[in-house]
Amino acid sequence: MASAHHSRNASLSVMARWLIDGSGGPIHRNVAFNIHEGRFSPIRRMETTQRKALPELDFSDHTLLPCFVDSHVHLFMSATVDPAIRENQLKTDFDALRPVIQTHLNQHVAHGIIAVRDGGDRHGYARRYKTEWLDPSTSPISLCVTGWAWHRPGRYGRFVGKALPYKQAFKDALRANAHGIDQVKIINSGLNSLTEFGGTTSPQFTLEEMTEAVCAGHQLGLKTMVHANGKEPVRIALKAGCHSLEHGFFMGRENLKRMADSNTVWVPTAHTMQAYAIHLKENSVESAIARKNLDHQLEQIAEAGRLGVRIALGTDAGSLGVYHGSSVAEELKLLMRAGYGVEAAIQSASLHGAELLGLENAGIIADGRAANFIAVKGSPAELPDSLNRIEAIFVSGKRLKEADLS
Repeated sequence: MASAHHSRNASLSVMARWLIDGSGGPIHRNVAFNIHEGRFSPIRRMETTQRKALPELDFSDHTLLPCFVDSHVHLFMSATVDPAIRENQLKTDFDALRPVIQTHLNQHVAHGIIAVRDGGDRHGYARRYKTEWLDPSTSPISLCVTGWAWHRPGRYGRFVGKALPYKQAFKDALRANAHGIDQVKIINSGLNSLTEFGGTTSPQFTLEEMTEAVCAGHQLGLKTMVHANGKEPVRIALKAGCHSLEHGFFMGRENLKRMADSNTVWVPTAHTMQAYAIHLKENSVESAIARKNLDHQLEQIAEAGRLGVRIALGTDAGSLGVYHGSSVAEELKLLMRAGYGVEAAIQSASLHGAELLGLENAGIIADGRAANFIAVKGSPAELPDSLNRIEAIFVSGKRLKEADLS
């Protein structure tokens, strides 16, 4: 894992030209603050006449941002388009995949991402990596794991999870598999069709079953995330009280209104369709449908903004062409293409994700909070492209080593 340096107990003075704090509020200009014992001291506006003493860190031509959260990844899979490699990653053992998972986490850190939520794998390897190899006292990244995604026998989901055994209640299955997980994941539909625009599948679980799963998770102290596309699978997930809705393609306006009313978090993963459109055979039906799927999802994201739906950025990294780390910038571009201002887009990638994952000290630059931030060259108008030239990443007041950012 990436490491960090600079003594946590030292006090460090910082100045910046622009600051986006992650709250969704306006961009701050000409700010100064200290980092003391790993936390932000009062953040204040600094007038030109006050710039007599040079700060220890001068970011006067930079924009500061909160570190990011990717709320939907699959660490066991790389984004390669090579089918042989993808198939091997589904079959290989933990010892072979452990360095792959570690590399993917390092890629997230190098792009300013300090928390990820893993959406599951067939063997629970991400959960095993967290429990056996990740040292939270030294790692700059927080890992939230679901272990396995639960699906109906014979339906979509085998490569990321487990089938709920016939005649076994959700509450019993979840209790028996709750060790080491941070969140429950349920799959309630299939994938988007790449041959029929708007083609969706039937729900995998009834409202009664889904409600039982959400309640069982709640009794275990766990939130529930639900993979669902299409109107009815999404409606069931929302009525059952899920905490976050993953993907949500072709869910429709009524479900968007339900999310806004219930304050359910949406993780739209729009870049997946963009990646398919780019990497599938040029001029193929599949590539064209993926592009139409993307456009429709952007329309739903725009409507979500008008309705007040809370969006947390998630990339589905590990999906074909969706790269760990760098895809956050691509997802931000799509949010902005759907009409989100840079402040709201950054909020979805920071504060909303941190709140979804239950991370009290991540997601926002504010007095007394952990000093987690990114410095990028240039003004906010250059975002998110400028995320390709991150110059500094601080985690709990420690600056990550340059060697870890390559």
